[in-house]
Amino acid sequence: MSKVQFAIASAAERPTLENLMQLYVHDFSEFWSDRPEGELGEDGRFDPYPLDDYWTDASHIPLLLRVSGRLAGFALVDAESHSGQPTDWNVAEFFITRKYRRGGYGAAAAHGLFDRYQGQWEAAVARRNIGAPRFWRRAIGSHPLAHNVREIDVSSERWDGLIFQFQIGARPPADILPSRGGSG
Repeated sequence: MSKVQFAIASAAERPTLENLMQLYVHDFSEFWSDRPEGELGEDGRFDPYPLDDYWTDASHIPLLLRVSGRLAGFALVDAESHSGQPTDWNVAEFFITRKYRRGGYGAAAAHGLFDRYQGQWEAAVARRNIGAPRFWRRAIGSHPLAHNVREIDVSSERWDGLIFQFQIGARPPADILPSRGGSG
């Protein structure tokens, strides 16, 4: 497999991320047929995604993904929790262009993201995005430092879908079996 790399997007690369976001919203628009989201404007573009925090708030990290040096997607990472529980990192958005899907690049990219930012993670998946849970189960489950993995099914005003919670980093020591007492 070709080399997969993430790099923090610079302010000069913001237009690149905005362009990729148009592709991302296009992909998501199929899930919004009965909702106002995902309508094209008269200029043939989707409404802009709110990206300002990714250049003004240190807890929001915009990353561009490249495969063998070629632009192939992005990830937006922040510390906002969909579950309301404490988290270090949240996959706010994650996108791999169609050319690089189904070739293991997405999982490799997710692993690179987890390696770069270890700690307590959340990845929330909208209920209508039916293919994403399979991807995240595989990507999280195959990471060698992933542990304490949980899936929470939430249906509330705040979120509707699965929330994957997991820890990336050194595993805690294995529990020592308690002594059974008595003489041996």
